[in-house]
Amino acid sequence: MAQLSLSGKVIDTQTGTTLPGATISLNNEVFITTNAQGAYQFRNIRPGNYTLKVSYIGYKQLLQTVAVNGNTSQDLKLTSGNTMTEEVTVSSTRASDKSPTAFTNLNKKDIEKNNSGRGFEFLLEQTPSTVVSSNAGAGVGYTSVRIRGSDGTRTNVTINGIPMNDAESQGSFMVNLPDFASSIDNIQVQRGVGTSTNGAGAFGASINIQTTTRRDSAYAELNNSAGSYGTIKNTVSIGTGLLGGHFTVDGRLSRINSDGYIDRAFSKMKSYFLSGAYYGQKDVLRVNVFSGDQQTYQAWNGVPEEEVRKGNYRYNELGYMEKAKDYYDNQTDNYIQNYYQLLYNRQLTDKLSFSGALHYTKGAGYYEEFKNNEPFTKYGITPVVIGGVTVANTDLVRRLWLDNHFYGLTYNLDYNPSTKLNLKLGGGYNEYKGDHFSNIRWTQQSTTIFPNHEYSRDHAKKTDFNTFLRAEFHPAENILIYGDAQYRRINYSFLGFDRNLNNIQQAVNLNFFNPKAGITVSLNSNSDVYASVAVANREPNRNDFTNSSPDSRPKSERLTDFELGYRYNQTNFSASINGYYMKYKNQLVLTGALNDVGSSIRTNIDDSYRAGLEGNARIRVAKPLTWLINATVSANKVKGFRQFLYNYDTDALEMTQYGTTNIAYSPSLIAGSTLSWAAIKNGEIALIGKYVGRQYLDNTSTKSRSLDDYLITDVRLNYNFAFKGVKNVGVGLLVNNVFSKRYWSDGATYPGISGGVVENYNYFFPQAPINFLASLNVKF
Repeated sequence: MAQLSLSGKVIDTQTGTTLPGATISLNNEVFITTNAQGAYQFRNIRPGNYTLKVSYIGYKQLLQTVAVNGNTSQDLKLTSGNTMTEEVTVSSTRASDKSPTAFTNLNKKDIEKNNSGRGFEFLLEQTPSTVVSSNAGAGVGYTSVRIRGSDGTRTNVTINGIPMNDAESQGSFMVNLPDFASSIDNIQVQRGVGTSTNGAGAFGASINIQTTTRRDSAYAELNNSAGSYGTIKNTVSIGTGLLGGHFTVDGRLSRINSDGYIDRAFSKMKSYFLSGAYYGQKDVLRVNVFSGDQQTYQAWNGVPEEEVRKGNYRYNELGYMEKAKDYYDNQTDNYIQNYYQLLYNRQLTDKLSFSGALHYTKGAGYYEEFKNNEPFTKYGITPVVIGGVTVANTDLVRRLWLDNHFYGLTYNLDYNPSTKLNLKLGGGYNEYKGDHFSNIRWTQQSTTIFPNHEYSRDHAKKTDFNTFLRAEFHPAENILIYGDAQYRRINYSFLGFDRNLNNIQQAVNLNFFNPKAGITVSLNSNSDVYASVAVANREPNRNDFTNSSPDSRPKSERLTDFELGYRYNQTNFSASINGYYMKYKNQLVLTGALNDVGSSIRTNIDDSYRAGLEGNARIRVAKPLTWLINATVSANKVKGFRQFLYNYDTDALEMTQYGTTNIAYSPSLIAGSTLSWAAIKNGEIALIGKYVGRQYLDNTSTKSRSLDDYLITDVRLNYNFAFKGVKNVGVGLLVNNVFSKRYWSDGATYPGISGGVVENYNYFFPQAPINFLASLNVKF
């Protein structure tokens, strides 16, 4: 069939002027923006009827159906609205479609299709360079993501431009926001340093989330999922639509329960999301209040290798009581987090807009654990004499608490003095205050302590200020020159060790300058080539600092990221290829070991790098058949790595010097594939594949301390229909790991020397064999 084009301009109905930078979608699948002259063009499309959706700040959204029977020209006319839209809420922290960086956008349709009840990170599994894992093995509870080999502590996450990463650990724990995907409108994943953003710097990727935006019609939705290992999700969502032409209210209530694949690794989670907005002609005011409450049985150690080799894939050692020969039933993690956001957007003039936010997050919780035969002195308890015998050890139950406050503001000014220049001035100021304290709930032996004896307390405070200026300049219609400079200042006060290994309060002050520059050249209306270089600096996290003394403090990291890529976009075929070289100075790499709460232990490496080639494509093979594919080939290397192993024979540490080795948890090949077939009207079958190459558990490239490569296949079925009184009924089935592949997506290692040889103490996180989630979603 003939390959045709659809082109035209986006025009202000009243003035007749063109509107550069308007967003246009074709059947909600292909997205482009108008150029400096307000023109657009879709190439290589087939004859048929197409729905165009046009959005532009300060104008009413336009939906228009266009019949394409030959090369078609169609101007699109927008009317100035009495209400403003919300595109500017996250624009300051996002890449535009012409930005010289690698990114992937996920719209609401993409999110809904994959929102079956598993953790948020699984929404990202089919984006390039991504590896996802689940502690409990069934996708519910604690889940994690690595992008370009970088874990969650090195991935910047923002919600409506507001930092989400914990100020101390630097991780983002989506388990604390169960079913958050049901309140998300869109996501942008940037790989590498990306654009300047708020919060901790991106050292592998950034994930930018925008929550619920305006919906003009009232609605009610019931979304339910149920499946293997006792997994069940229930969600109720309601919204008023646009009231009086200016107001909206949206709400959601969710609960998710799962037994988990790993023994006792249950999850009990609930959450809510409430949002109210006012839309004026030149401003938008939105208030978001949302919360998550989770209880999960601890599964963060993984399964010992010897149990895996015996086929005990579901074994969980945590909570074992040696005397009772049983497991403690409350070996759990418990946490509640409440978020409050006030977002304001204002069109100050036709060339200048403002967006700002005030935010406050309150988190509190603890994990409870049974400890066998603990020494009294470890908890500040005086040994007791019982029957003439001094008792110095006891079994006990303890709780380790965290109570924190995080608050601040973000701001952004967007200035467009001409069609050739766009300037953004943004940044934020945030404060964190956190109390870490621990108490004893129960002891087997009689002691001198009262109930809930507190044996430690640590108060931490962190302030984080950043400001950035970004410019996009078009010296010619097809050329974009990009510049971005950020200044960031951090002050962190914490309890650490002095030179005599006594606990004392310490403080560090850090100043970072993070410049970025790039260029994009449009070869035609469908293809771009780009290049960029970006610098990022990043502070160590809480564990890095608190495990050090003033003489051995960890160093800040520095990353220089070089990117070179090509993008091609049209209706039936779109593709991109991106090469990157990420050069690190003093990178804090994972040693492979975990601390007592499952967090990774890290060490500074003077010289290391990541280099790779990312490719992805969307191919409309035929009208009902679409293929999405991506692959990353990379080299991730540490130069001159030194490892210290404990020698059980000599009770001393021994050092081994290595040459150039592979960075831990950084597979050299990652690939994904989604082949979807619209077999019948309103129905779809998708075959989903994921391949992850070998992952080393430490930085020595030792095969016996690694995870085998794996290839897994899922099948997703969706069917939608409607009847009188019901807008839509969606029925879905997700079958995970259809071939029951035995694989471990994550792990840890604690090698040591015994009997003169190195012995590996490996732990793996086995993922479930074939399992399913069925869903029923009803919209009114």
